[in-house]
Amino acid sequence: MKTLTEEILAFNKARGWTEGNRDARNLAISVSLEASELLEHFQWQSGEQAVANNRESIMEEAADIYIYLLQLADVAGFDLDEAALAKIRKNALKYPLPAGEHQ
Repeated sequence: MKTLTEEILAFNKARGWTEGNRDARNLAISVSLEASELLEHFQWQSGEQAVANNRESIMEEAADIYIYLLQLADVAGFDLDEAALAKIRKNALKYPLPAGEHQ
């Protein structure tokens, strides 16, 4: 993921997009806006229909969200992979398996 983040940062730098708007607040807003764009593809149809009809657009919106999340993690100074793994472990404690079931 570090290589991907570096590639995103280089892409932005080459276009002069590193100044002004690349802060945690603006990146968080961008994540939310892109997530809303993703949701538009699912409006008024089942999930299966949405994917069948809009797979490419859904993939692109998901990628936009991912790109903004990686930039947010970079600006905020955390590793997104590590944060996700820590959250999974936290959720495992919060929502343990029913007795007798194993992972």
